[in-house]
Amino acid sequence: MVLTADAQPWIGRKAPNSLMNTAVACDQHLHTPMYFFLLNLALLDLGSISTTLPKAMANALWDTRAISYTGCAAQVFFFLFFLSAEFSFLTIMSYDRYVAICKPLHYGTLMDSRACATMAAAAWGAGVLNSLLHTASTFSLPLCQGNVVNQFFCEVPQILKLSCSASNLREVVLLFFGSSLVFGCFVFIIVSYVQIFLAVLRMPSEQGRHKAFSTCLPHLAVVSFFLSTVFYAYLKPPSISFPSMDLMVALLYSVVPPTLNPVIYSMRNREIKHALRKVLQYTLFQLP
Repeated sequence: MVLTADAQPWIGRKAPNSLMNTAVACDQHLHTPMYFFLLNLALLDLGSISTTLPKAMANALWDTRAISYTGCAAQVFFFLFFLSAEFSFLTIMSYDRYVAICKPLHYGTLMDSRACATMAAAAWGAGVLNSLLHTASTFSLPLCQGNVVNQFFCEVPQILKLSCSASNLREVVLLFFGSSLVFGCFVFIIVSYVQIFLAVLRMPSEQGRHKAFSTCLPHLAVVSFFLSTVFYAYLKPPSISFPSMDLMVALLYSVVPPTLNPVIYSMRNREIKHALRKVLQYTLFQLP
């Protein structure tokens, strides 16, 4: 991807999990904390995958790699915003499941509407703050190594390679600080699910245990996969950078988790399936 002064930025807005957003918003039975957080996660997945793929597909279609400097900055900001807020919501959702399974008698108090709104606002705010800091820090650096970004979207590590090596210490510090916070959230998720698994193992119903494990284990697998690829992309030493590997890793962490999340959280959920069926039936009924 080549930074230019006149190319127009493009941020798309299409993704398959938009149907799930409609189902959760329209079905009154799904207006619970779990589905409220799920709706936010679906919106973030929609935004995340729409920030990178449409521009890359348009460039491939028109046989160009150009993107404006402003468009590149916008892409970095929105991608980091959606990425940061999504991981915050994954952390919140693990806490929601912990309270629901391990402290069911206190669920109504700990996860009331005010608490859910506060946690959601904190997650969105954390995403904005993190993306602002990284975008401002990255694009305040002078570019001394040309204007070619060896990636299908504007990625912070690739932009740092274009900057003067002596001037990017601030962004490196921010990356390590942000990574430490993400790792802390990951530890919180692991601890929450360990407590959940211990509670599930004490359930007398084998069907209940199977249902809990079939939902939690894929979630943990996607979170672990997402974090491992992000850590590799953002924290690896520049000396071990390989263009083909960097491209594959970026594709994995930017496309695979937003694609798998709807499958894990909605397509395997009976209530979501029922709501989707009602939405589709209503839509078909309204067609002339």
